Amino acid sequence: MLGVVTLLLPPRLTTSAQALRDAARRRGLPTVQLPTLAVPADLRAEHLHAGPSFADIVAPALNIALLQAPEDWLARLPREYTGREITFGPIREAYSLRRPAFIKSPNDKQIPALIYTDGSRLPGPDSVDPHTPVLISDVVEFAAEYRLYVLNGTVHTGSQYAQHGRLSLGPLNEGAAAFGAELLAECRDTLPSAIVVDVGMADGRWSVIEANAAWASGMYTADPQRALDVVLQAAGPAEAVIPGDHRFLRIPSPFPNA
Repeated sequence: MLGVVTLLLPPRLTTSAQALRDAARRRGLPTVQLPTLAVPADLRAEHLHAGPSFADIVAPALNIALLQAPEDWLARLPREYTGREITFGPIREAYSLRRPAFIKSPNDKQIPALIYTDGSRLPGPDSVDPHTPVLISDVVEFAAEYRLYVLNGTVHTGSQYAQHGRLSLGPLNEGAAAFGAELLAECRDTLPSAIVVDVGMADGRWSVIEANAAWASGMYTADPQRALDVVLQAAGPAEAVIPGDHRFLRIPSPFPNA
């Protein structure tokens, strides 16, 4: 009998998943790593940390609610926080672009996050539903990028993860944390209570890069115990979701392997 476990993990563990597993165990919380996507009949799990494909299959079977930012959140942010033009819409509208742009899926990886020289370089209608939503952003080079783990409207922990587009791990910069606090003071009601927000320095100013689901995000050098706090709230029992988070619940993809 597997019984009730606190943290459920996928067949393949990232470095972040291993660190969160170890953090949970240090708290005395039971963890289980599933060997496949099949959910054993006797398994009762309360939380998970995994990618969207795994989560979309497993979470509904275990009544785990997944929190994520609204798909158009980044496009709706005031320009003072993004520092660039960002639009949101169906991919069919992006095909007409005749300039370089950074284009990605809002909360999944169906459309690879890349700089496309123009809209003709995007996956075509023969491989992607024309209604598939995408975020289209001006191309910006960030000198440094940081991941903020947000819990109940405050920056709970964080880490540097890149410099000039290349992986570069380090501690959370005080300026990045302060910018995150300023953003949350103004916009906390637009995000779920547990989320990851990436911010960066470009052209001498702080800007929001994107928001990501904490249950599917890499931790880098953030404090594992504090990151775990955020993950547990970002993916937990459906009956425990606080009222303010209901509008941020993820609807599982009908094509979880996409």
